Amino acid sequence: MVDLDLNRSELEALLAEDAPWGDLTTAGLGLGHRPARIDFFARADLVVAGIRIARGLVEVAGGDAEVLVADGDPVPRGTPLLSARGPAGALHRAWKQAQTTLEILSGIASAAHALVEAAARGGRVVPVACTRKTLAGARRLQIGAIVAGGCIPHRLGLSETVLVFEEHRRFLPDVPLAEMAARLRRVAPEKKLVIEVASPEEAASAAAAGFDVIQLEKFAPAEIARTVALLADRHPRPVLAAAGGIGPDNAAAHVAAGADMIVTSWPYGARPRDVQVRLTPDD
Repeated sequence: MVDLDLNRSELEALLAEDAPWGDLTTAGLGLGHRPARIDFFARADLVVAGIRIARGLVEVAGGDAEVLVADGDPVPRGTPLLSARGPAGALHRAWKQAQTTLEILSGIASAAHALVEAAARGGRVVPVACTRKTLAGARRLQIGAIVAGGCIPHRLGLSETVLVFEEHRRFLPDVPLAEMAARLRRVAPEKKLVIEVASPEEAASAAAAGFDVIQLEKFAPAEIARTVALLADRHPRPVLAAAGGIGPDNAAAHVAAGADMIVTSWPYGARPRDVQVRLTPDD
C-alpha cells in the first residue's frame, strides 16, 4: 500500500504556496481569532483519497481535525469526510488546499475503482496496473490515489524495473532478443524481464528469448487472443500485459481475450470529484 500522507514540512510548503504572506482577506476583516468549524462532505459518489493529507493541512494550519472516513473507502453522495474546529484564520488558510487535494486525488481513485470493476466484467479478475505517467513532483500522491482505488503501480521508476522498449532495441539492431535477455539477467539477476512488442509474432519471439512479461502495446482483443494461441504450448507462459489506450469501455474485452493484466494511464486524467465545504462560526 502506498502511504497517502505528507510530513509536516511538506504540508507547510503546500500552505505557504497558497498563503505565503498570510490570508489578506481574513486578516483584513479581523476574523482570524474567531472560533470556527469546517466540514467536508462528498458532493458526489466517490472513492476517498487524500483524507490524511487534508487532515494534516488543517492541523498544521492550527485546527483540530477529525477524520470520518479512510483512503480507499467508497462513499455515497452526502457522506461527511472530515470535520475540524479552530481559529477562523487557521481554517480559512487550510480550506482550499485541503478541498482541492481531496477532489483531485479522489477523482483519480474513483476512476481507478471504476476501471477495476470494468476489467472484472471480462470474466476473470486480473491486476489493473497504472503507469508512471504522472505529473512531475506528484507521482507519490497520484500512485497513492490509484492504489486507494484498487489498482497497482506498473513501475515506479527506471531504477526499479527492467522494461525493454522499441526505443532501446533500435540502438541494438543486430542483437537477438535472446542475447538482450541474457545481458539483462547478468546485470539484474533478481529482476523480472519485461519487453514491449507490437505484434503477436513479436510476442512469440520474446517468449522464446526468455522474457518473463510481454507488454502487448495497443493490441486489439483479437490480437491478444492470437498471442495466447501462439503461446499455448509454452509452460510456463510469460505474463501477457495488455497496454495502450485501455479504459472502462474496453478493459473487459482485453481481459476476456486472455490478457493476464491491464496496464494503463487512464485514471490519471480523471476529473476531480466534488467535495462540499462548510466553514461557519463556532461561537
